[in-house]
Amino acid sequence: MSRLALAPLPLAGLFRVQRQPLVDERGFFARLFCADELAGAGWKGPVAQINQSYTALKGTVRGMHYQKPPHAEMKLVTCLRGEVLDVAVDLRQGSPTFLHWHAEHLSADNGSALLIPPGFAHGFQALTDHAELLYCHSAAYAPAAEAGLHPADPRLAIAWPLPLGPLSPRDAGQPGMTEEFEGVRL
Repeated sequence: MSRLALAPLPLAGLFRVQRQPLVDERGFFARLFCADELAGAGWKGPVAQINQSYTALKGTVRGMHYQKPPHAEMKLVTCLRGEVLDVAVDLRQGSPTFLHWHAEHLSADNGSALLIPPGFAHGFQALTDHAELLYCHSAAYAPAAEAGLHPADPRLAIAWPLPLGPLSPRDAGQPGMTEEFEGVRL
């Protein structure tokens, strides 16, 4: 029996992952990751890294981050506490949805996760105080491959539901899109 239901989203390769918990009077048990079940959505190989983030204040935005090839990564993002608007932007060169974005509400209560393919930038806005996320990455962090875009870039036009809260110096210093940006070559 599948414990992770995959639903394709409007940007090719992007999936909502819905956990199918086992529930009884004691509580629940839920699968957060299964390579076999995610293989149909493009997950290849083992989990290379697992990260956790905690965001104290509602309105805070983290992102839009990605890693350049050959360290491009697939991410499975799950909300363990609170609620976030999780956003993925297609940066794949030649993609018919290049620079399009899609957002999903992830919360501790709704059991949804976002499976983000390589070639996408990722970020989120905390919709509650004390939001906590868990990330499974298909590739380890490579500082030389790190890249990002400014979350308020008008060319991306992400419809953040709240005014942008505090940005880290790293995120505030990210460039906007330029005409010369060619996308991520995969």
